[in-house]
Amino acid sequence: MMPRYQNALFLYNGNAGSDNIEQKLAETLPILSQEIKQLTILQTKSVEEAKEACEKFSKIVELIIILGGDGTLHECINSISQLDSRPVIGILPGGTSNDFSRMLDIPQNLEQAARTIINGREGPVDIGKLGEEFFLNFWGIGLVTETSSNIDENQKNRFGVLSYFISALKTVNQAAPFSFQMKIDGKEIEGEAIMILVMNGCFIGTRQVPIESIKPNDGLLDVLIVKNSNLTLFKELMVVDQPWAEDERFQELAYTRGERIDIKTNPVQDIDTDGEIKRTTPEVIEVLPNHLTFLHAE
Repeated sequence: MMPRYQNALFLYNGNAGSDNIEQKLAETLPILSQEIKQLTILQTKSVEEAKEACEKFSKIVELIIILGGDGTLHECINSISQLDSRPVIGILPGGTSNDFSRMLDIPQNLEQAARTIINGREGPVDIGKLGEEFFLNFWGIGLVTETSSNIDENQKNRFGVLSYFISALKTVNQAAPFSFQMKIDGKEIEGEAIMILVMNGCFIGTRQVPIESIKPNDGLLDVLIVKNSNLTLFKELMVVDQPWAEDERFQELAYTRGERIDIKTNPVQDIDTDGEIKRTTPEVIEVLPNHLTFLHAE
């Protein structure tokens, strides 16, 4: 039988989570090589190197396989999304949360993930656009940004995903409300909030946001506003095991969807995009429908 792909790039971050990298490679490369005729393996040591590699290899390979966490994935899709010719993307979850891989039902066990990539189906995925930058999983302001900022790196190394919850619980009692004005596809919304999320995926810090209608390929971004009146829901959101089913539990939330979101805040808010904090409000967010192709679980 012919290999499924003729040419592919296997890219991994030599800095982030580089412990046990030999084991990670041993678990994945033999499986992947069975269905890829020519597999180029590249270790990157910086964000710039990863982005340059994605841009260079996108012209000559059918598939880019990314072994890394959400941060590595975020940088890679920012490079690939700007190109006219965009290869298929496969994710091997190698970070702390691996949120978007969960959205695509990729197993968190690397050997199983590699088999899923080889046997999975190709499917279109929307992305969010912010000027010349892009996000894959979520855009957030307020509590989610404060939680990311408060994570202690030593704690993250010791406790992994648990560090996000420790940080969130430290943050939640001191959450500062902010006022916002939003225009979503021309419809204006304003009020006060402690957090606003614009989502393409439904996992943040490994936990599933309890809205079943979130799909990464429906041409819409999902907007979740957590109001100032009660912090209980955010605490529940960070520890709940299953998505919430009862609509009445959403009394402290506002939820809508749209293709274009204009947002202003007072005071100015730091913005978290896929776990990276680089921008501040105001912001204009647009969806690019079916812009990238990912390998999904069957």
